[in-house]
Amino acid sequence: MNQYKVVSLFSGAGGSSLGYKLAGMKVLLANEFIATAADTYHANFPDTIVLRDDIRKLTGKDILNKINMKDGELDLLDGSPPCQGFSTSGKGSEKWGKVVKYSETYQRTDDLFYEYARILADIKPKVFVAENVYGMAIGESKVVFNAVLNELKSKGYKVKCRLLNAKYFNVAQNRPRLIWIGVREDLNAEPSHPTPQTRPTAIQDVLKDIKNEESELKASRYKETSSVYSYLIKMKPGESGSDYNEKGSYFGLLRLSWDKPANTILQSDAKHISCSAIHPDEHRRLTITELKRISSFPDDFILLGNYKQKWERIGRAVCPNMMKAIAEHVRYRILNKIYNIEEKYNPSFYNAEEEEKGQDTFGFIRDYTNFKEYK
Repeated sequence: MNQYKVVSLFSGAGGSSLGYKLAGMKVLLANEFIATAADTYHANFPDTIVLRDDIRKLTGKDILNKINMKDGELDLLDGSPPCQGFSTSGKGSEKWGKVVKYSETYQRTDDLFYEYARILADIKPKVFVAENVYGMAIGESKVVFNAVLNELKSKGYKVKCRLLNAKYFNVAQNRPRLIWIGVREDLNAEPSHPTPQTRPTAIQDVLKDIKNEESELKASRYKETSSVYSYLIKMKPGESGSDYNEKGSYFGLLRLSWDKPANTILQSDAKHISCSAIHPDEHRRLTITELKRISSFPDDFILLGNYKQKWERIGRAVCPNMMKAIAEHVRYRILNKIYNIEEKYNPSFYNAEEEEKGQDTFGFIRDYTNFKEYK
């Protein structure tokens, strides 16, 4: 088996890197600016070089020197530029061009895709994979989406971007994400994406044998005197706090249903008392072990920091099982073609388009599980 080589930018705790590893690839180097995230990454991938520099200060030459490669030799450049300025309502332009609070620091985030494109042009990998929230392609953010798409193409790549949902790739979470895949123009392959592989996974399927430590349970509990507790004791599976608040507030406080995937786990859920994923039966947030299962991280994946920091790491991560499916597709359908390698590849197939027909799955936009390309 050819172990294709990967560099990961904006790598976070390593959700994408774990997906590449599961697909038989090797991540040589990762770049992560947030200290706790970089520490977490190193704890899980001790053999991978971790650069902690602000990407604005990095060049492709810096990276190539670290991995002892020349431009054009790397197989795949991965990246998930922060997406704070692209909300799922299609709004968020008030943050564009501004330095804002981001995790443990302050920085501008809406321009980081252009830094990714700059590094891409320096390194010239054979293939790239990039990820972001689907809010980038709706509402006023469309102008940024189109600009980014053109920027990536201008670096000498054939590019396609489609909306994939983790719930169709063996993840117990409804997590739609834009996935860009690009192939260098001089190579004899075209960019393409995997199709849905599994029916939506219910959280009961991944939490049925869960064993929570008392310390985890303690960190996840609300005080009975908290402002939301009166809503929690009334909320049934599938309901939100807004169902019981006279002003319609607390809509982000969601009680999960055992027989469905979890709602999208947000990095901010543990930081705000009025917004979080609530256990189906108990009046508490999910534990970190439960979050790992719902996001397809293994139980032994190391997360550093306090409860809120651990939640943030998972909320910002690409679900490993979804990235595994993407990486396998890139390996067998794109890179193998470039290298003229033949390997058997028979992924499972699930008709998600039929499953979701007529449903407004995300609450804001029509479901894109038929994988129509953004034009």
